Amino acid sequence: MRATPQQQYLYSLGLAGEDQVNRAFGGGLPTGSLAVVEGRHGAGKSTLAGRFAYGLCEQSQTVTYLSTEREFTRFLGQMRSLSYNVQKSLLRRDLLYLFGDLTGSGGDDQPELLSRLRAAQQLWTNDVIVFDTFSDILLYDPTVEALAEQGNYRRAVQRILTFFRRIMATGTTIVLLVSPSGLPRETMEPLRAVADVLLDITVDNSDGRRYRWINVRRFAGMGQQVDDRISFSIRPGTGIVIENRSVVQR
Repeated sequence: MRATPQQQYLYSLGLAGEDQVNRAFGGGLPTGSLAVVEGRHGAGKSTLAGRFAYGLCEQSQTVTYLSTEREFTRFLGQMRSLSYNVQKSLLRRDLLYLFGDLTGSGGDDQPELLSRLRAAQQLWTNDVIVFDTFSDILLYDPTVEALAEQGNYRRAVQRILTFFRRIMATGTTIVLLVSPSGLPRETMEPLRAVADVLLDITVDNSDGRRYRWINVRRFAGMGQQVDDRISFSIRPGTGIVIENRSVVQR
């Protein structure tokens, strides 16, 4: 099927007949873009990224998913619990899942994960690359840490972004999940400044319920209107559910 002009510059998140996620995000992620998703631990960043990966693969896109938190069996178990059946995508190699242990518990005292990934050129040929959680690399990777000890956190981030730009120039979209807690301000500023898509997930517990919001700070290259604030929930056996879509005045 010939792609429409809109399809040529968007990676559809798919599953149009099952949920409203793709519609809520304007038809998909812009190709060759940098998306930064912020939120504290437990906000739902990983679940949202898992939904992105699943839907992208269902649309015949290819995804590399790098996690610093969940080994493969945990990832697969969570995806199954949400009815995101990624087994076929894994077997077809549309989805490549990698776990990077930055704690050194695997016997590696200097887990230079980012340097190793840069050298693994094949990993960067997929359509979308997801880092879950990118802030862990900024905190624990010794290559970054060495510059940070000299007070050059900003320089360390700029080096990484320069590498990312070369990858994005080929049409690859990079999604960074970030927990700002514990990161110096000078680390987040360059990420926020250059992000084409900037999302901030917040959680509000009130009236005995948990409310989750995706605050859309920036969405360059959107296909259709993307609202400023998107309410969603996470339901076992269902996955991400968009509760409503309402434009919030800035």
